[in-house]
Amino acid sequence: MTVSTRAQAISIVEQLRGAGHQAVLAGGCVRDMLLGQEPQDYDIATSARPEEVQRIFPATVPVGAQFGVILVLLDGAPFEVASFRHDGAYLDGRHPSEVRYGSLEEDIQRRDFTINGMVYDPLAGKVIDLVGGQDDLKRGLVRAIGNPQARFEEDRLRMIRAVRFAARLKFTIDPPTFAAIQALAPSIAAISAERIGDEVTRILTEGGAQRGFQLLDDSGLLKVILPEIVAMKGTAQTPDFHPEGDVFVHTLLLLSHLPVGASETLAYGCLLHDVAKPICMRQDGSRITFYGHTDQGATMAEELLKRLKRGRATWERVAYLVRSHLRLVQAPQMRLSTLKRFLREEGIEELLELARIDALSSNGDLSYYRFCLERRGALPEEEIRPAPLVRGGDLIALGFQPGPRFKEILRQVEDAQLGGELHDRDQAVEWIKGKFTNEVGG
Repeated sequence: MTVSTRAQAISIVEQLRGAGHQAVLAGGCVRDMLLGQEPQDYDIATSARPEEVQRIFPATVPVGAQFGVILVLLDGAPFEVASFRHDGAYLDGRHPSEVRYGSLEEDIQRRDFTINGMVYDPLAGKVIDLVGGQDDLKRGLVRAIGNPQARFEEDRLRMIRAVRFAARLKFTIDPPTFAAIQALAPSIAAISAERIGDEVTRILTEGGAQRGFQLLDDSGLLKVILPEIVAMKGTAQTPDFHPEGDVFVHTLLLLSHLPVGASETLAYGCLLHDVAKPICMRQDGSRITFYGHTDQGATMAEELLKRLKRGRATWERVAYLVRSHLRLVQAPQMRLSTLKRFLREEGIEELLELARIDALSSNGDLSYYRFCLERRGALPEEEIRPAPLVRGGDLIALGFQPGPRFKEILRQVEDAQLGGELHDRDQAVEWIKGKFTNEVGG
């Protein structure tokens, strides 16, 4: 976020104050500012009711008016403005049965964690902390406000959010808070898969993914939301290739190499590249094999990501990464045309990065990765994706009948072109005449 965004948020506070209402910055933006980080967004809490907020600001969207939340648009930038409120009982583990407007103090007490429960008065330059959030920031602690079990029963997704904050900020989860998560972990199944998927994705991409998944496992949440990952435990691997340990240990090592801001597809590719090993494992004495785990894993990854309501582009790319993650081993033996086709595939950059991380998390052999990287760097784009020497019209002119055979002939011509056998149209035409003599018309 830019400085102007913060200035815009303060201008909203000023306008609400000018209309006679209380208004402060609230939630994660206060936490991030105190940590010296630039907030991703700025939220405002106010004593103004939703209808009053809409009267004050000309451009608003009632995204959650029933819960006192209005989106205020300033120069196209959205700011969440929420009325101070006190929530009634949560009967579905997500939504309060009733909402009444209340005081700033009541609004703070209904929030999830102390580090998110501080508010900031930007006009006075003062932090208002009624829950010990500043101390917990200094201690590096994620602690529920009030009774942890009550907070999680209000919204069970908060259990995964606790893990996400602890992983991203490198904090510890307060023991009573963690104990409540362990006790209530089975109830996470009541939360929609889409909301769970959003949180899991953020754990994978916001930083600290390895620690996040270790906490998910230690808390009991992982076996409920991603049993396929827990199934990796105890699945042994050949020590020569995997001195690090079983498939679960190996997978968590991959997550340790994910940078902050990693793409969702690379992150899930790392998490799921060996997801089928537990069901494909075969052991004959000391020999361990996993035949078919790449194809079976691609199918499992697709099903899992559909279950988490991730988009089509995500599960298609991740399925490609899982299916292809061992193909680099074959690259040095590939024909030149096959290698060029491989190195131009959509998603090859992420596949190379997955292979690098995979190697670093096992025996450290980067030779296949380096071979592909060097070959890709040495081959000009026009050699990898050359303009076609002939097209369908040329085949018709030679007497071929349009149909499925066209595609096969054109592919063979391109293979010869990629392999350096053909360089221009005339060569290609003569090559076709010689190779497909019996199919050429008179």
